[in-house]
Amino acid sequence: MSTPFEKPQIISHIQKSLNYTIFDCKWIPCSAKFVCVGNLACGTGVLQVYQVQRGEVQLLREIEKAKPFKCGTFGASSLQQRHIATGDFDGNLNIWDLEAGGGPLYAVKAHQEIINSLDGVGGLGVGDGAPEIATGSRDGTVKVWDPRQKDAPVANMEPVAGEAKRDCWTVAFGHAFNAQDRCVCAGYDNGDIKLFDLRNMSVRWETNIKNGVCCVEFDRKDINMNKLVATSLEGTFHVFDMRTQHPTKGFASVSEKGHKSTIWQVRHLPQNRDVFMTAGGAGNLHLWKYDYPAQRSKDDSEGVAMGVAGTVNLLQNVTLSTQPIASLDWSPDKQGLCVCSAFDQSVRVLIVTKLNCV
Repeated sequence: MSTPFEKPQIISHIQKSLNYTIFDCKWIPCSAKFVCVGNLACGTGVLQVYQVQRGEVQLLREIEKAKPFKCGTFGASSLQQRHIATGDFDGNLNIWDLEAGGGPLYAVKAHQEIINSLDGVGGLGVGDGAPEIATGSRDGTVKVWDPRQKDAPVANMEPVAGEAKRDCWTVAFGHAFNAQDRCVCAGYDNGDIKLFDLRNMSVRWETNIKNGVCCVEFDRKDINMNKLVATSLEGTFHVFDMRTQHPTKGFASVSEKGHKSTIWQVRHLPQNRDVFMTAGGAGNLHLWKYDYPAQRSKDDSEGVAMGVAGTVNLLQNVTLSTQPIASLDWSPDKQGLCVCSAFDQSVRVLIVTKLNCV
């Protein structure tokens, strides 16, 4: 790319100021609508649905509840229903019908403390197998829930007796490429990353990146594990090549000092798994592309296969706010359309251009 104009541009299309602290925003699949969840000044939780129309956003629906909402996902819902699952500050997992309104379709006291993160798989035509929701909490546990089964989780990953409980900040599904296989990756406040194999009910791999893990995401949930990106407090992110696992060295990785402050989020482009965006604590967004090496694996001195990490290139960056950008979500339907929220109590609809040229 020889000139600046040939690079992708990140354009702030719409900015909307809100009267509450927004923690998460998600596009509603197959629509021009998105959901915002957060915390009103009076201490209650709020969920709002907005529609993008003629260069503006219009509020369609608002739900107010007793406890602040922290996170949401559509990942375990069908494309026909598009029910959102939310986690709140009191440890409750709820599923809502945004069209009908009223109370939650599914409600369970998932954790004793705040649900920091949740992810869904098996819905939206993404990933084989049952619809499931993973939740990660300050109480140190990671649980997997089936919306068709009340009260009890289908899997519960918690520290063994006597082991210190670490705050789980982020969870992500991956490896759901057939009806049996599925993995959950969890990141913790002490820098631990653990990969749980749900088929064998075991820890498949763990590492430590020396800094609190703010966000983990696989480049795709519904393929044989390919890449995993983990972001951290000090502005560094790590890209792990998940195709080749060495018995002692684990997965090959490349790290990049992408921001001068905390990287709150990473989100891969749905239409191109090698392009991803990171959201930083200084109100900036960085767009990256991962380039594969000539060979993705090689044999070590003993003839055991080990992975080879690629390189990461910065395509574009932009500063949108003076406050951290806490959430980010690409539109699954329209390439380059995304929504992000910052702690300046605003939500922004962005357009990223020229993504088909990278």
